Amino acid sequence: MTDVNETANTEMRNAKSEALHQFTTLEIIELMNEEDHSVPVIVKGALSQIEKVIDQAVTVMKNGGKLFYFGAGTSGRLGVLDASECPPTFGVAADLVNGIIAGGDRALRYPIEGAEDSKKTGAEDVRKYVGVNDMVIGIASSGRTPYVIGAIEAAMKMGVRTAAISCNSGAKLSTLVTYPIELPVGAEVVTGSTRLKAGTAQKMVLNMITTASMIKLGKVYRNLMVNVQASNEKLRKRTVSIIQELTGVGEKEAANYSEQAEGDARIAILMILMKIGAKEANEILDRKDGNFAEVMEGIEGE
Repeated sequence: MTDVNETANTEMRNAKSEALHQFTTLEIIELMNEEDHSVPVIVKGALSQIEKVIDQAVTVMKNGGKLFYFGAGTSGRLGVLDASECPPTFGVAADLVNGIIAGGDRALRYPIEGAEDSKKTGAEDVRKYVGVNDMVIGIASSGRTPYVIGAIEAAMKMGVRTAAISCNSGAKLSTLVTYPIELPVGAEVVTGSTRLKAGTAQKMVLNMITTASMIKLGKVYRNLMVNVQASNEKLRKRTVSIIQELTGVGEKEAANYSEQAEGDARIAILMILMKIGAKEANEILDRKDGNFAEVMEGIEGE
């Protein structure tokens, strides 16, 4: 019987790049670009799988649970990156979406020898961080990384919702989770370098999972980042622009209300539209569990 380690498409040689060391610079990047063109098509083929994962994530977060990514190497780093971008983009708590990487934070910058090879460590990390109301998504290009498999097996024993993102068809990881996503991107230009097509495919899917989830949770209104955290000058200007867009007031007035609302565009918008103070605006938003879209739909329906 052939082991999946020997047949993983992400580990196969790419016939187009057999003489890669002899390519000119332009030839290298032309081939990379050509290979990358296949990634969006492969992701499109998995949209029905991705949809199911998003719907589960939304249900979990609506009920007070959290989302956890578990991965090693590039996959783990991508999970941490996606989780890290949710608070500034969508104004959510830092622990709502979490990225756990084999080897801990040091593994973000440096290779940690053997970190991905321990099922035991993956299971321990799940028991350390994950609650029964949460959701765990394992990320592994090969679909067979021991650390991620250990994490998923532990999550399943806890009765936690589970999903997985892998870049091979029939991946072992897919058989363990309730909601698998498979992205068979094929052989890489540099054999086994899954930071290339596999990493690109994973990043696209992670973008979809968190962005669509946050939209469904009311963290985006129309196509505006109303929950954006005004943590620098660029984002402060964006906040003022959003307030203007949704209320019709001038820049100076929008900036004044933004200051009163401590940089929260949602609060400023409600203050202007409903002619109320910041405290009342916060209370209205709290009654809708922070779902600004629902509040606005109520205002527009009056």
